[in-house]
Amino acid sequence: MTNIVLFGKPGAGKGTQAEFLKEKYKLTHISTGDVFRFNLKNDTDLGKQARVYMDAGDLVPDELTTKMLIDEVNKHPDTNGILFDGYPRTISQAEALDAFLTSIGSNVAATIALEADDEILVQRLLERGKTSGRIDDQDEEKIRNRYQEYNEKTAPLMNYYEEQGKFHSVNGIGSIAEITERVSNVIDNL
Repeated sequence: MTNIVLFGKPGAGKGTQAEFLKEKYKLTHISTGDVFRFNLKNDTDLGKQARVYMDAGDLVPDELTTKMLIDEVNKHPDTNGILFDGYPRTISQAEALDAFLTSIGSNVAATIALEADDEILVQRLLERGKTSGRIDDQDEEKIRNRYQEYNEKTAPLMNYYEEQGKFHSVNGIGSIAEITERVSNVIDNL
């Protein structure tokens, strides 16, 4: 089972790359956002618990987010591997993911960070916001706040995975094909 974590700020191209990589390597793509939307829309027990925090304007605790992700992974017992998009976001989540994967005889094979200049990413998101309907992609201040949160909470994960020899930084600027080739080179050399 080849499990890969995709990192990158909003607009870095994680979702785009995930679409190509899941096909090329026959991986199961698990997006935290999609998992949250599913649980909320279907009013699952975990979704109900998450809604309490969200309605109060609080972040959903790591433990609850991890439970949702584990439930999703368990729906795919015969997969070649998981492509995690948007998870883990904290050291606590990374440790929980490692413990879970170890319990099923697996591990994170690599983490791949799509790196790009903030100014380029802001423009990407503002463009995306014109057609996506996503309110959080239409407000530059909100975009920059998301980057600040990423820098404070997610960036430390790079060190966590670097210490394990699993962190790979990839230039996220260029054509989709060029970026896909760079990411594929990392995976092909695992």
